[in-house]
Amino acid sequence: QVQLVESGGGMVQAGASLRLSCVDSKLTFSNYAMGWFRQAPGKEREFLAAINWSGTNIYYSDSVNDRFTISRDKDYAKNTLYLQINSLKPEDTAVYYCAAAHTDGDVHVVSRTLSRSKYWGQGTQVTVSS
Repeated sequence: QVQLVESGGGMVQAGASLRLSCVDSKLTFSNYAMGWFRQAPGKEREFLAAINWSGTNIYYSDSVNDRFTISRDKDYAKNTLYLQINSLKPEDTAVYYCAAAHTDGDVHVVSRTLSRSKYWGQGTQVTVSS
């Protein structure tokens, strides 16, 4: 049963912005770290960014520049993860996934633990045309 649901993807032109969302509808992962990955056609899945359970620690991959911003909106009624992507480029074309894991630490620990998590959304497609 899917518990993480991504949305916000679409087909856009280069230079546009998108805000991806990942909803934890059952509040299962309120106390988990959550993160974003993407997988482009023919490429391996790539870690982008993560945020710890409290929102106090944010992690970005070295490959991510300031066009990407991760955030989290969490309270007693909701737990939603966001990824704002500005100035989209054709090379950003990929399926974007969110994941959750009970982890904390530095970016290497968090990204590795998230990548091995069994808790993933189904993905949202982002297609950027030039």
